[in-house]
Amino acid sequence: MKYLIRNPFFNSIVLFAILFFSFGCTTDNWPQYRGPDNNMIVEGDLPTEWGMDKNVAWVADVDGDSWSSPVIWGNKIFIAAAVPEKVHTPPEREEGEPRPDPPQEDTHYQEEVYRWELSCLDLATGEEIWKQVAHKGNPRIKKHRLHNYAGESPVTDGKRLYMYFGMRGVYCYNLEGELIWEKDLGAFETLRNWGTGSSPVVYNNFLFVQVDNEEQSFLVALDAKTGEEVWRVDREEGTNYSTPLIWKNSARTELVVGGKKARAYDPASGDLIWELAMAGHYNIPSAVPTRDFLYFGNSGRRDTPSTFFCVKAGAEGDITPAEGEATSSGVVWSNLDAPLGNPSPLLHKGLLYLLSSRGGDLACLDAATGELIYQEKVPKVGVTWATPWAHENKIFFYDDKGVTQVVKAGREFEVLHQNSLEGQFWASVAVKDNCYLIKAVDKLYCLKNLE
Repeated sequence: MKYLIRNPFFNSIVLFAILFFSFGCTTDNWPQYRGPDNNMIVEGDLPTEWGMDKNVAWVADVDGDSWSSPVIWGNKIFIAAAVPEKVHTPPEREEGEPRPDPPQEDTHYQEEVYRWELSCLDLATGEEIWKQVAHKGNPRIKKHRLHNYAGESPVTDGKRLYMYFGMRGVYCYNLEGELIWEKDLGAFETLRNWGTGSSPVVYNNFLFVQVDNEEQSFLVALDAKTGEEVWRVDREEGTNYSTPLIWKNSARTELVVGGKKARAYDPASGDLIWELAMAGHYNIPSAVPTRDFLYFGNSGRRDTPSTFFCVKAGAEGDITPAEGEATSSGVVWSNLDAPLGNPSPLLHKGLLYLLSSRGGDLACLDAATGELIYQEKVPKVGVTWATPWAHENKIFFYDDKGVTQVVKAGREFEVLHQNSLEGQFWASVAVKDNCYLIKAVDKLYCLKNLE
């Protein structure tokens, strides 16, 4: 592990900035993946305990397949899905029957038929307000058997709703469900057919879409009103899954995009501001911002450690630390063996919480120094994809089987209890009007205090 510990005076300044600018969500809406402030710190009269027969206000059935997280504006919930109408089922082989030699390329996906849909539900009741089919037709790329064609989450600015259906296209609707424009950004093969997962981001009448793949990666800015391309930059990256971030820091506003290299761009022009070689294996987790610091890293694998960095506002140029160093002109500290998995990190009251992809390993780091405070195993945790969140000095996270772990926030590790729902869960929670919205593949749960 490598991290920098500054002098006590500097640490105090950093800690004050972290605490001052990392309080709860500052708006009543939840317009994007990870909420309005991208920090997953939520406030309100929200339940601590729930189950299939406890604090469930309503349950809505969800058509199709989707890892997409819900977003909320006013009384409207927006969800996305890819609904199969015709799919190919490989023929069963008799016991002992050899596989074809040589193997034949599987092109049956090109004959399958899906509906790519956006749905609007009522927050109070879960009833459907409208549903629109963005596209109906054949997939343009293969998908892994465990993935689907709706991995991204919608985003809204309160005037329009935007959805990027991976290699199918970008679609813009008004909040009443009327199509305003659509844009085809092309179709490209992804790593091991795992598909796409980077959600679009809207800011200042720009819609930003990260299209990373195995053929032709790029970042594009579209006019949010018309869909016309404003700028595009090519990226020397393979398939990535993290969602870009608008970082409104004390020096300027930046568009931060992950990858083997993290990069910050000028949102208006696409000009590069800084870049940082992060190593690691997968770029899946998204960054967590404060006004003065940005925290992010890459997931690892058995043979590749995860990485984690703290970058300060005002960084410029190549800020990659020199070999053997943990800091640079823009990097406050780095941890080159951080236990970071698929879920994005959580920053709460000066502490960073990093969750592994498998096994329930939870690590707590000091955000001012990068020092590891603890790394403990939460028992009986399955695969985790969804981002943790914080509420009333508790840390919450759930695995793909719907079991939510409730852990005491702070420097002492303590598992408080578990909650359980039925379904398969990859999507992250959304919060509004004292309600949790937790989406399984086939159901959307609304949780609130009912007792």
